[in-house]
Amino acid sequence: MEAGFVGLGKMGRPMTQRLLAAGHTVHVYNRSRGAVDALAKEGAAPVDSAGQVAERAEIVMTALPTPDSVEAVFTEMAARARPGQVYIDHSTVSPGLNRWCAEQLKSRGADFLDAPVSGGPAGAQAGTLTVMVGGEQAVFDRALPVLQAFGKNIRLCGPIGAGQVVKLINQLLVGIHTSAIAEAAVFGARFGADPQIVLDLIGSSFGGSTMMTRNLPRFISRDFSPATPVGLILKDLGLIHDEARNGGIPLLLGALAEQRFSEARARGMGDEDMAALVKLWEEPAGVTVDRSS
Repeated sequence: MEAGFVGLGKMGRPMTQRLLAAGHTVHVYNRSRGAVDALAKEGAAPVDSAGQVAERAEIVMTALPTPDSVEAVFTEMAARARPGQVYIDHSTVSPGLNRWCAEQLKSRGADFLDAPVSGGPAGAQAGTLTVMVGGEQAVFDRALPVLQAFGKNIRLCGPIGAGQVVKLINQLLVGIHTSAIAEAAVFGARFGADPQIVLDLIGSSFGGSTMMTRNLPRFISRDFSPATPVGLILKDLGLIHDEARNGGIPLLLGALAEQRFSEARARGMGDEDMAALVKLWEEPAGVTVDRSS
């Protein structure tokens, strides 16, 4: 299939690699040229703009970092869209923005799916991403063979925007659970609990969570390399805050998590992995959650 991908960052690049491995032709564009050139060496077809991707592909995918970049790219691509195409946005943005994208494309006869993903770069590389899709069943059915190149748990959640709602639920829990495990791990370290034993026992108990089994090993090894940066989670928590305010929904735990992530960014951790949040609890407690705890 003639596919296209715009946005070749931490997620877009491995997702494109999976598409290439599945035998698809993939026309690629990224604002910084290095990612385009690297994928061209792996068999992708480089182009010079998002508009050119729209001209050459049947199914066009995006994975972009901010709402502003999504709006700009879809404005450019909608001008080149044509009937029969499917556009899929894998970015995490507001449901309203994705509905706007769909409207721009509909006027040109093209279809749209919002399909944010979860599983991080490792999940993209392994082809095991969870893909939360919003749109029409017939469009979803056409896109499914492409989504299966990098996704394992793929579900149509409802109409356009429904995938984003489910993703924002996920991100709300990511923020809360990351904060919770940081607090709990420091509590344990302060009173002498071996963090590896905590992981082994609590990880499979009622108190365990995916964020625990994901973040606690990073606390122990002090690996804060940015697989999922603090700044990215803070962006998502801001989107969630805005949606909740518009819907009249109090998010008490979400607000506390957003405050902690905001503090981490203010203290220079914005480009570190979200596991770095643990340092906000370690410093006042006078302990470090590591193998010496």
